[in-house]
Amino acid sequence: MTSETETSTGGWELKTSRRWLADSVELLSSMRFAISLLTLISIASIIGTVLKQNEPMTNYVNQFGPFWFEVFSKLNLYAVYSTWWFLVIMGFLVVSTSLCLLRNAPKMLKDMRSWRENVREQSLRNFHHKAEWRVDISRAALTAQTLARVTANGYKTKVVEKENATLIAAKQGAANKWGYIFAHASIVIICLGGLLDSDLPIRIQKLLFNKTPFVGNGVIAQIPEQHRLGLGNPTFRGNTLIPEGSSSSTAIISQQEGVLIQDLPFTIQLKRFIIDYYSTGMPKLFASEVVVTDHENGKVFPATIKVNEPLIYRGVAVYQSSFEDGGSKLKVTGYPMQGAAHAAFSLQGEVGNTTPLAASGKNADYTVEWSGFRAFNVENMAKNGQDVRAVNPNQGLSSSFDKHLGSAAKSANNKDLKNVGPSVQYKLRDRNGQAREYHNYMQPVLVDGAYVFLAGMRESPADQFRFLRIPADDNDTVDEWMRLRAAILNPQLRELAAQRYAQRALPEARDGVSALRAQLQASALKGLTIFAGDGQDAGYIAVSKFLERIPAQDQEKAADIFMKIMNGSMWDLWQIAREKEGLKPVELDEKHGRFLQLATNAISDAFFYGAPVYLQLQGFDEVKASVLQVTRSPGKNIVYFGCLLLVLGVFSMFYIRERRVWIWIKSEDDGGAHAIMAMSSQRKTLDFEKEFEVFKQQLLQAGPSQK
Repeated sequence: MTSETETSTGGWELKTSRRWLADSVELLSSMRFAISLLTLISIASIIGTVLKQNEPMTNYVNQFGPFWFEVFSKLNLYAVYSTWWFLVIMGFLVVSTSLCLLRNAPKMLKDMRSWRENVREQSLRNFHHKAEWRVDISRAALTAQTLARVTANGYKTKVVEKENATLIAAKQGAANKWGYIFAHASIVIICLGGLLDSDLPIRIQKLLFNKTPFVGNGVIAQIPEQHRLGLGNPTFRGNTLIPEGSSSSTAIISQQEGVLIQDLPFTIQLKRFIIDYYSTGMPKLFASEVVVTDHENGKVFPATIKVNEPLIYRGVAVYQSSFEDGGSKLKVTGYPMQGAAHAAFSLQGEVGNTTPLAASGKNADYTVEWSGFRAFNVENMAKNGQDVRAVNPNQGLSSSFDKHLGSAAKSANNKDLKNVGPSVQYKLRDRNGQAREYHNYMQPVLVDGAYVFLAGMRESPADQFRFLRIPADDNDTVDEWMRLRAAILNPQLRELAAQRYAQRALPEARDGVSALRAQLQASALKGLTIFAGDGQDAGYIAVSKFLERIPAQDQEKAADIFMKIMNGSMWDLWQIAREKEGLKPVELDEKHGRFLQLATNAISDAFFYGAPVYLQLQGFDEVKASVLQVTRSPGKNIVYFGCLLLVLGVFSMFYIRERRVWIWIKSEDDGGAHAIMAMSSQRKTLDFEKEFEVFKQQLLQAGPSQK
């Protein structure tokens, strides 16, 4: 016997003369259509999880290239959950599931109330789980006895008198049908809550009230009304950045074409931003101490907003999202990367603003855009091991030449997190609008056993910073490196250094020494000149290209000789540069030898730094800003309710088993009674088999003679 409420994958067969309407309703209400929609939503959710959503468009261009960027953009994959096609799928899923529910729920509710007493004696014999027995007691006595035992097993019963027979109909677990109803209703409720919390209300306002995103810069209070959303907006999710001591009464809602301004029913003033750290230096607490002022009634009250502890007021939830710089005042020293070292200049800036770089006529074409400042940086130093060069430092060199370089490109071995002190981040933009981004640390950092100043550079936001390592001198400054860098670019000082190196290497005045000294001087001068560069190649790249012109069998020996001569002449060049400025020569020891090696590596890497100046942070007046996420999500509670129904539905379907029992009792001619029992369940499991056997034995305890 099959259940009359057994479902199928077909849809609602509407009785109408319009065939297209009947077919449309059947398709929309069918299980196969709903499953297809769920599959599409799952695929879209996977895309939205793998592909970062709502990132700047330049990031996607850098990641996928122009061709695939356009393809993905046409499909709106950069904001999957707010695309028109995703919302349409959600809408159809709501309609389809609702129709399925309307079609099956009434029949299920009717079946839950039904006792299915319209059975016959012969139909019970067709059940797989059945039993027959005869007892020597009357039909009425057996009915009473059986009814008591069935009721004791938790079954609800109904006694129906038939012609010359009594039928006991019993059922248990009829609430299993609620599982189907709850599960399908939960899908509808969750989708409705999701649609309510999506940007569908904003899309409707853009369509009906001509709201358009704002593009460009401007004062928020002066942005026209067509770019603003009113207090009646039912749902939104935006961000507001508030520096310490400032306030905000609006939130910024990002759109692909620009931003929309969402007015809030209150003003938030940031009194103080608090950040605490673990012993490892990692942040453990972000908190904003704020004062809230209600626009309607003037109510003013303080509040503290922490991560996972939002402020909820007037139906708006304010979450602690992150923190940024709020306009810190910076004091910077600029060192020209071309020309004399003593041409350093002072510069002041404010994060979020720009400063003309007017230290010289050439640098006047540049503008500094101060984009960030951090007073506390916890870094994995292994990440800072990347060299600023865009090429392989060993390309075209023999293995023997590589051992002389000690390149800054080698990764640091220490991977522990360390606080490396304050840092400043900025962009240098030329008059053509081209810009590179730089990230410089204020204090020297211990890398590979030596203290160096890290100066990061990247050409696009999608790239990782690559760091130039400038060795710190005896006074923990970059002055000595800048002095040596300026000297290597001075032809007169290079010639003097080559002469002094040759004199120091061959001090004796013997026959033939003068000629050797002249050759050594010429070799030293050529090495320094090659290293200084010819405007195209410089540093170790220029040296490697020079050595590649030597026969392969002689390259190893030539590399050893070349590096020894150049290292020696670089020492003399350093001393000459100090003498020129009236400073005493440094002592020739291991410490200064290590500094010279690192300085030479940094000079080679500096040709790829790509900036006319190196800006070193000297002081700051920090101003912190809190980034708060402001949301109104009325669909959240609806989604929670839907999730509760889903849990109840799944529990009901999997853990509540519907069982039905029919017992047909009729009188025998000798005064005894004959009984037929049949039992059914939607799921035939081992537990059901055991339950049937136990139930059958209980009914046969009166000492029947079983057939």
